[in-house]
Amino acid sequence: MAVCLPDTQDDTPSVPIKLTRVGVTGVKKLLQLERTNKRPIILLPTFDAFVDLPSDQKGVHMSRNPEAISEVLEEVAKDSTVAVETLCAKIVEKMMTKHEYAKRVEITMTSDFMFMKESPVTRNITQEMAQLKAKAVGLRDDNGNIEIRKSIGAELIGMTVCPCAQESVRESDKTKLLEFLDEETTQKVLDTVTFASHNQRGVGTIYIEVPENKVVNAEDLIEIIETSMSSPVRELLKRPDENATVMNAHRKPVFVEDCVRNMMEKMAQKYADFPDDTIITARQENQESIHRHNAFAEKVTTLGELKEELDI
Repeated sequence: MAVCLPDTQDDTPSVPIKLTRVGVTGVKKLLQLERTNKRPIILLPTFDAFVDLPSDQKGVHMSRNPEAISEVLEEVAKDSTVAVETLCAKIVEKMMTKHEYAKRVEITMTSDFMFMKESPVTRNITQEMAQLKAKAVGLRDDNGNIEIRKSIGAELIGMTVCPCAQESVRESDKTKLLEFLDEETTQKVLDTVTFASHNQRGVGTIYIEVPENKVVNAEDLIEIIETSMSSPVRELLKRPDENATVMNAHRKPVFVEDCVRNMMEKMAQKYADFPDDTIITARQENQESIHRHNAFAEKVTTLGELKEELDI
């Protein structure tokens, strides 16, 4: 005879305070997604799953969160063409069914994402790694209606060169050159050579909401992040590649603020046909080489506001 165990989560808490997010973190799964005319994507994603908790309930039924993740992944195994942000939306939908008291449900997914690139000169094919990110949030109103918004994102390491330090080096060298060259020759030298500066390892991140019937490819987000910095970095670089990477980076010095603005401009152009209420986030953190601190910039906006700022 089965024993009926008490469900203490449904008890009244001793301190009646509503909690914003309660759930599980670090749920790891194996996932394979098929792509039309492309290689399948093998991912080892990590999920975090949360619900809000009303003030009159002691705890959430914690096991229902990983249970919802597992159930949706089983369904996806039969239809592996689903996008990762849609996968998250399906998990949110499942969680809102299991947690009938929840007004807000959130699921986030992060996974290593491998992509192929060429080195700049020798054209060696290299395996590069980015972070693929997806998120879905479900909101339930007082009438029981549910709205789910889903997003996809990417995080990538690149290289930036400081414009301020480079300009200081240029002015210093100009003064030295004028000691033995005339003004015209000095200017020719300044226009020809590339000047030193300090470098940073930049970490760029983009998130974009994905409306129904719209598609966002992770590779496109990675391309936007890479081209918004001074230079991409590659796992394998021979000597000519190293030279080209350094020279190209120093020809395109950018501040951390420039990287975010560059990303936003490219996103506005790439996804101009998305609805104006689409939320876009661009973030850059530069790990400084001559300071103990890092530099950071971020913008969160809607596509409509962004297009208005850019006069598109």
